[in-house]
Amino acid sequence: MTLVLPIDPEANQLLARDPLALLVGMVLDQQVSMEKAFSSPYVLAQRLGHDLDARELADFDPEALVAIFAQPPALHRFPKAMAARVQEVCRVLVERYDGDAARLWMDPADGRELLGRLTALPGFGRQKAQIFLALLGKRFGVQPPGWREAAGHYGDPEAHRSVADVTDAESLRLVREYKQQVKAAAKAGARAD
Repeated sequence: MTLVLPIDPEANQLLARDPLALLVGMVLDQQVSMEKAFSSPYVLAQRLGHDLDARELADFDPEALVAIFAQPPALHRFPKAMAARVQEVCRVLVERYDGDAARLWMDPADGRELLGRLTALPGFGRQKAQIFLALLGKRFGVQPPGWREAAGHYGDPEAHRSVADVTDAESLRLVREYKQQVKAAAKAGARAD
């Protein structure tokens, strides 16, 4: 089973076959819709003229990369910050994983170790790392011992909380409802203060 989002079928195919594209989608998955975040790696690859390469992105001229991210339609709401973040993540991949994103989740001893690897990435707090861990486990078969526990409530097999739980239009609707409930509760809590 892989990720199925309501985006260009070729963008879904890229996410399924290219670990770096999947990771970049997760990097971009903040303050934009899931569809925008996870379709942007495909658009980036089109603008570059080839599949994504961590070494190339790590060494890319920062201003030129920002220009690619900002080109209409922009790849993210914050193209400058996200171009820099993608570049930072790619530099870590080059330094620690020989430029291979899949090596990030290859052969961890357990879910806790994988969670540690993910939280060591620039911009990956615990929640983002847990969501990505759940995505890897639920949709891509990356299931070291204890992965569900390490993913926290995102690892729950019955959950509809994140991109890890999207398999069709109905599951996407349930994830959206959950996110709206969380936002409403946060807003109500802020008003109560």
